[in-house]
Amino acid sequence: MSSINAGHLTGLQRKAITMIIVTGATGALNGVTVDRLLDELPPSDIGVSVRKPEHAQQLADRGVRVRQGSYNDPAALRHSFADAEQVLLVSSSDVTADVNAQHRTAIDAAVEAGAQRILYTSSHGTGFNTPYPPLAINAAAEQHLAESGVAWTALRNGFYGDLSQLLGPWQATGTIAKPADGPFSWVDRRDAGEAAARILTSDEPFDGPVDLTPPTSVTLADFAEQASELSGRHVERIVVDDEKWVVGEIAAGVPEAAARFTLAMFQATRSGHFAQPGLTLSRLLGREPRSIADQLAAEQFVKTR
Repeated sequence: MSSINAGHLTGLQRKAITMIIVTGATGALNGVTVDRLLDELPPSDIGVSVRKPEHAQQLADRGVRVRQGSYNDPAALRHSFADAEQVLLVSSSDVTADVNAQHRTAIDAAVEAGAQRILYTSSHGTGFNTPYPPLAINAAAEQHLAESGVAWTALRNGFYGDLSQLLGPWQATGTIAKPADGPFSWVDRRDAGEAAARILTSDEPFDGPVDLTPPTSVTLADFAEQASELSGRHVERIVVDDEKWVVGEIAAGVPEAAARFTLAMFQATRSGHFAQPGLTLSRLLGREPRSIADQLAAEQFVKTR
C-alpha cells in the first residue's frame, strides 16, 4: 500500500462506522483487534462471531454484541454477521477440517448477510506456487474474496506466534537449535491486531492484499543475539541438518507430518520468500513495530537486567 503518505501515520481519516463484526474474537490476534476497536468506537458498533459465546462474556459485559457462529454452520454465520458493514474473518486453524471449504462458507455468509467489505487474516508471501503449504490455502481464500463481488482486504501479516515454538527450549539449553533459516518477517500479534483495527476504522479503502510486515527482516541468529543481550548469557544459534531435526522432533513425540510441516517453513525462508520488509505496518501504527527484543522481554522468556 505504498500510496499511503508518510505523513499519514496517525492521521488516517476515520469513516462513519455502522457495525463491524469480528470472528475469532476470543483468540490472541483478533482479540487484540476488538480491544483496539473498543478504544475507538462505542460497543454498539462492534459485534463478534464466536464458536462458544460463553468465552466472550467479558465482551458482552462491555456492550459488544456476541453471537454464536461456526465456519461449519452457514445459517449461524449469517445470523452472527447480520447488520454488518464490515466483517473480519480470521483464517481457520482447525486441522481436522477442510479449511478451504470453511473459508468459502464464511465468505459466502458475509456476502449473503450484506457486508460491504470483508477482511481476512492472510499471511505474507501468500500464493499458489509457494514452498510453504498454508500459503496456498490463503491464496484460495483471497481468490474467493476477489470473486465475491464485494470489497475485500487481505491482511497479509508476517509470521507471529509463540516464541517458545519458534526458538525451542533455549533457556534450558542455551542454544537455538533449528534447521537452517533465512531472513523472515516476524510481527508481534498485538501490532497485527492493532493494525487491523486501524484499517477497519480508516477511510482509506485498503483494497486487496495489504502486506503488514516490519521494516526489517530477522533470522534465528538475530533472536539468539537479542536473547543473549537480554539474558546476560551467551545463547548460541546451532544449525541442525533437516532430516536430523525431523528425527529429533519425532523422538520428542511430534508427529512426522507436523515436523515436516514446520520444516517447510524454515526451508521457505532460505529462498528469501519471507524476507520482504514493508512500511505499511509502521504507518498504520504511527510508530515502529515492536522489535524481537521487545517481544522476548514482554513474553518473559528472559529476565531483563
